[in-house]
Amino acid sequence: MTPVDHTAMISRRGLLAGAGGLAALAALTACGSSGGASGGSSGTIKFWNMPWGNTEFTQLDKDITLKYAPAQGLPAASYQSVQWANFTSTFASAVASKTGPAVSSGSGTQAFEFAGQNQIAMADNLLESWKSSGLYDDFLPGLIDTMKTPQGHVAVPYNLDMRALWYRKSLLEKAGVQPPTDWQSHLDVCEALKKAGMFGFGIAAGAQSNGFQVIVGLMINNGGGLFDENQKPNCVTPENIQALDYIVEMVRKGYMDPGSIGYSTTNAQSQWKSDRFAMGFESPGLAQQLGGTVANDMMVGDPLVSAKGTKGALYFPNNIMMYTNTPSQRGSEEFLTYYYKNMSVLWTKKTGPGLPVLKSIASTPEFMSDPNAVKMVNVWQPICKTWAAPGGSALFANISAVDSTPAMTTFAQSLLSLKATPKEALTTLQATLVSTMK
Repeated sequence: MTPVDHTAMISRRGLLAGAGGLAALAALTACGSSGGASGGSSGTIKFWNMPWGNTEFTQLDKDITLKYAPAQGLPAASYQSVQWANFTSTFASAVASKTGPAVSSGSGTQAFEFAGQNQIAMADNLLESWKSSGLYDDFLPGLIDTMKTPQGHVAVPYNLDMRALWYRKSLLEKAGVQPPTDWQSHLDVCEALKKAGMFGFGIAAGAQSNGFQVIVGLMINNGGGLFDENQKPNCVTPENIQALDYIVEMVRKGYMDPGSIGYSTTNAQSQWKSDRFAMGFESPGLAQQLGGTVANDMMVGDPLVSAKGTKGALYFPNNIMMYTNTPSQRGSEEFLTYYYKNMSVLWTKKTGPGLPVLKSIASTPEFMSDPNAVKMVNVWQPICKTWAAPGGSALFANISAVDSTPAMTTFAQSLLSLKATPKEALTTLQATLVSTMK
């Protein structure tokens, strides 16, 4: 029920890395018209989905789609799985040429990018229709608001990723410590693990990893983050500096593997398996990715109380969006209503599409058989915030500047290598973000 390689999935979340990619998207989408209620020559609701889970996911997802029986006068649905490799150009060219989907998932910021090009059909009418059926109230707290823009809701939440605290139960027992509950006890556990020859701040900060997400997560943990209430970069704050000071303290005290600065996700997983990483902030799919006996030793801890006395973590609400280029807007909405009412098997059959967004799925016996997944939904999700923190919860197009970009990797590496002080690292990041914002 957690994704097979969710960390890799997150590295692909940014729709287009850097200003060049964003410009390419703008140019491609500008080549087409603004769309409309017609279009889609096949006369079907084209549903394009990403391979979010294991090998069974796509086939089951396709089966759900093709079983859709539309009301008289509405189009049927077709299915296409879009591979992560080059998916940004796949969507951009298809949308520009009016050969793209009527409904799709994609990167977490994709809907916000395409909305800026008038290619997205807002989901407000759909969400309003779900209030009477109870589907609207089935979403976990705060999720729908993460999709809200001044123009409307650009998408509907679909599955969740987050950075939660994981630990190896047997390794903490070997070190004679209990799981931490706040920053100080986190330091204490890290010290005990160091004496036992293990690392308590397990992280990977290479180019193909998520170390920058862990760092931002700890900033959010302390009431900070990257953006203000006007969706402008605001990195150099006391809360952020305090969080980075905490990270630097762990590095200086030897709680982090020195090789972590260049580690890939695969490298980090090897360290977990070889009893070197005993604790760290990772994705929901970590235990499943590690597999074997190690998977049974993996536990999700409690959210830590920061030095400021706050709780918080970074999460990523992946979503499904509708496009203006559809044979029938009502058809798109009816299909999505059917899909959300029937998608629970993707989780109950444990095909791995992240954490569910619906309370009804999270309460099924199949999902509740995994205590780590239950804890992430019940304990971590309510305190999680998006990239937009601390200024807001709703995502926006410029989030793509911090989502799996070279600037964020550089930021993480400069901090963890101690080549920049917390204030210097944040100041450089601030300048870079301001220069790349549209």
